[in-house]
Amino acid sequence: MRDVSQARDSLSDHRDSSSDHRDPSSDQRNSLYDHQHITLTGARENNLKEVDLRIPKGRLTVFTGVSGSGKSSVVFDTIAVESQRQLNETFTWFVRNRLPKYERPHADAIEDLAPAIVVDQRPIGGHSRSTVGTMTDIHSVIRVLFSRHGTPSAGGATAYSFNDPSGMCPRCDGIGRTVRPDYDRILDPARSLADGAILFPPFAVGTWQGQTYTHTTDLDTHKPVGEFTAAERRFLLRGDGRGARKRKVSVDNTGGSRDIDYEGLADRFERLYLNRDLSALAQRTRDLVQSFLVEDRCPACDGARLNPAALATRVEGLSIADCARMEVTDLIAVLGRIDDPVAGPVAGAAVAALERVEAIGLGYLSLDRETSTLSGGEGQRLKMVRHLGSSLTGMTYIFDEPSVGLHPRDVGRLGDLLLRLRDKGNTVLVVEHDPDVIALADHVVDMGPAAGTDGGLVVFEGTPRGLRDADTLTGRCLRRARGVKDRPRERTGDMWIKDADLHNLRNVSVRVPAGVLTAVTGVAGSGKSTLVSRSFVEQHPDAVVVDQSSIGISGRSTPATYLGIMDRVRGLFARHTGTEPGLFSFNSRGACESCQGRGIIYSDLAFMDPVTTTCEACAGRRFKDEVLRLTVGGRSVADVLDMTAEQAIAFFADFPDTAVRRRLDALRNVGLTYLTLGQPLSTLSGGERQRVKLATRLHRTGAVYILDEPTTGLHMADVDGLLALLDRLVDAGNTVLVVEHDLEVVKHADWVIDLGPDGGKHGGQVVFEGTPRELLAARGSFTAEHLRGSVGYPAGR
Repeated sequence: MRDVSQARDSLSDHRDSSSDHRDPSSDQRNSLYDHQHITLTGARENNLKEVDLRIPKGRLTVFTGVSGSGKSSVVFDTIAVESQRQLNETFTWFVRNRLPKYERPHADAIEDLAPAIVVDQRPIGGHSRSTVGTMTDIHSVIRVLFSRHGTPSAGGATAYSFNDPSGMCPRCDGIGRTVRPDYDRILDPARSLADGAILFPPFAVGTWQGQTYTHTTDLDTHKPVGEFTAAERRFLLRGDGRGARKRKVSVDNTGGSRDIDYEGLADRFERLYLNRDLSALAQRTRDLVQSFLVEDRCPACDGARLNPAALATRVEGLSIADCARMEVTDLIAVLGRIDDPVAGPVAGAAVAALERVEAIGLGYLSLDRETSTLSGGEGQRLKMVRHLGSSLTGMTYIFDEPSVGLHPRDVGRLGDLLLRLRDKGNTVLVVEHDPDVIALADHVVDMGPAAGTDGGLVVFEGTPRGLRDADTLTGRCLRRARGVKDRPRERTGDMWIKDADLHNLRNVSVRVPAGVLTAVTGVAGSGKSTLVSRSFVEQHPDAVVVDQSSIGISGRSTPATYLGIMDRVRGLFARHTGTEPGLFSFNSRGACESCQGRGIIYSDLAFMDPVTTTCEACAGRRFKDEVLRLTVGGRSVADVLDMTAEQAIAFFADFPDTAVRRRLDALRNVGLTYLTLGQPLSTLSGGERQRVKLATRLHRTGAVYILDEPTTGLHMADVDGLLALLDRLVDAGNTVLVVEHDLEVVKHADWVIDLGPDGGKHGGQVVFEGTPRELLAARGSFTAEHLRGSVGYPAGR
């Protein structure tokens, strides 16, 4: 690793010269803040190396750099945490004890902070009662509108809430769906009860409960269930309904034979598994029960979630459920027609909020859309809606890659929103890789020069124009210009998606070429993920899917544990030292007793800020001394966990464990050789976590790989590494489908399928199929329009 002081000195001249590049127009903005800065001195969080920064207030500052370079450590782990920590100090001890507690960041000084509002990439609440309408509070405004202007009235605003007993459907409790047993799965009509017609294992032949049905004298237990009369089937499922006078059945128990009341199969299943909290069951039992359930739209409310009184109310001829089902863009037009003196202001407030949703490119959503079905980018943009209508000024807004999930067409809309927040007198800090967002910045901070231990330094400060001219990795990437692929690969076959009609897809049938790299493109909401991750996978279930779902992370999960390397390491040390594998686990017998294998001591000081210190007993190495004395190849198990993936590849080259080497090679293939095997996954960036997940799937040949926006969180230089990985996958005989917005991926693809022409009900169609070069000439495609701009095609060509 390069010497830190030398690296800092070598960069200082460039930073001083680059700061002279100024955008004259930015100096005329927000004169109140011209001489005010957020000052950061000696920041040391994670991989930061005594970072000093002066960030201008009242400006839009973008932080750039490769994944793992230290951007998030500066913005989130230092500035945001200290702002929130100091803000919490203004509350009483009683309140503070109920707020999240933040540890003081490792820095010499952090001065002139403003209250921070953080919009990160954490998934939004995904329970079944959370919808776009409830998350944005627009549904609350709509409820007030119906309570004041709707006829016939059902009562106050709560009477139109599916989360309130006065408004919810009594059949489904406001969920809109009912769950019932699927008796077509539970019963085999070709078998008799004696021959195992009941397929649900707890009620099967030979079980204690199954004897109820194999020993009953009221049914012919040797007759195929499919031949039962309606009365016989009803008795099987519900009994005779005579309460205490139910028929008795003789069953064998541990204490001998005894008579019990006959209980219908359906009655017993519902009593034991539906009329109780499934989460209270063991995971194995829960999974088993759910495999015999089917979810249907509630027959009472038809999925509207509300009771009849609420659904009977009309505004402009529409029920509140009708309004919730409409796309935001259409609902704006409906509510905009209301000019009643009482209801007009309420409708106007709803329209203003809806227009903010439309402005961030989500006009295709409906208010009843469950938040659990939103993509990461959609969820993050919805978080922004709450702040766009705020009257607060002098705040610091912090965004984590807000362009995630955005088509190039929509990045301009995002930029307008960021500038609006700035122009209201706020400071806006953005961690971002998108060149179009970087170009909007008043000030840019580029972190690097590389990732992990080779990062953590400020390599550039200045304007976007200055960054483009800078000799940094980001600057070099911004300067380069690439054309589309000239010689795409030849397909080896075809795989079809037939008559896809899920969500907004309009009976789409499209050919997916085998043996090549295919990019599926289109604006947000056009149907890309639905077509590939749902329809294609349903028709080709052997496909390997790497989506954006979060990997399980905790303070004890590491790349070594997640990839299964740690199990092999423990076995290796056990064999060479003649001990037990559990001795080499910091989660088991080998853990340091003082810190329980964490390597740190977390001290909750009640009303004071918590303090985390390195464990003195093990010096942060997590293991007992007697474990650390046991070595293989001169290295202890803690030494192995301290190795980077690159160092571990060299270490394990001397041992005949091909599984470890294969998994380490996978880390190298996804560009994560700088990670240490024992680094907590909780410290990784979003892009790093997705690539760790990808590394677990790279083990097949002749497979079909589906990647959903794999460039999420990747720097432009990291995208180069991803493209090289995709090439290796295809060249090894695999088929790769990539759902992407990044134009560099589109240029590099062998085949492109573009959906659109727009989002929501205006999408769901294939508007182009062909090579990237053919896409350049396509009309009616937003992707083609921006692709032409990225390669410098003259306007109108």
